[in-house]
Amino acid sequence: MAESIKIDIVSPESLVLSEEARSVSVPGQEGYFTVMGEHAPLMTTLKPGFVTVERSSGTATFYVQGGFADISPEGVTILAEQARTGADFDRSEIEAAMRAAQSDLENADSMADKDTAQNMLDGWKNLLMEAATLGEGTAN
Repeated sequence: MAESIKIDIVSPESLVLSEEARSVSVPGQEGYFTVMGEHAPLMTTLKPGFVTVERSSGTATFYVQGGFADISPEGVTILAEQARTGADFDRSEIEAAMRAAQSDLENADSMADKDTAQNMLDGWKNLLMEAATLGEGTAN
């Protein structure tokens, strides 16, 4: 088994991360999964959540909102609609996003719209909890 795996996280604004890692946990649409060296090829959509990168020097966590994950022999490529660290958010921004997602959930007409709104709300709640746990940003 390979010792490390290449991870690239790309958002529309920038290349967020490009490095070698021990493992990468990804919020796939069907649930979280972990990628290590020589993982089977896979492509999945992402749900709002956290990409956790285990480095030899520690752990880095990135919040992603939507997009795709492509796992190949070359590594993991995350193409995210949004990708930021917890430190990139302040508490008021997260709380405003949670209120908007709650409103979207309450006003959703179809089951698909309700699922989307619930996923967004859950993602923002997770970001608030994760940022507090990690002591990142002003969310703690």
